[in-house]
Amino acid sequence: MVGVIGSRIGEAPTSPACYRNHMNAASGLDGLLGSLSRCLDAESARRLIDLRVDLPVQERIDTLARRANEGTLSDSERSEYEALINAADFISILKLKARQYLNSAIQ
Repeated sequence: MVGVIGSRIGEAPTSPACYRNHMNAASGLDGLLGSLSRCLDAESARRLIDLRVDLPVQERIDTLARRANEGTLSDSERSEYEALINAADFISILKLKARQYLNSAIQ
């Protein structure tokens, strides 16, 4: 699956400059979501962790991922796919923050 910065998802970007930019963006997003996660109470954090993608959305992501791997995405599909991947990344980081919040509340 091709990521939004040109490398495969789960692999490091190929260019050092690109990697630094990606890490800066990730650090910035992490900081923003850290602030947002402090607005959660325990119930909201649990509900966020349990959040699942609706089946039609997941099917669309799977279709776009397959087409991306085949190299057959149109420009509009590529934009849609990138937006979905960015949203999934955002949600994943927020879920991680919610887990961290719950773990710190337990200790």
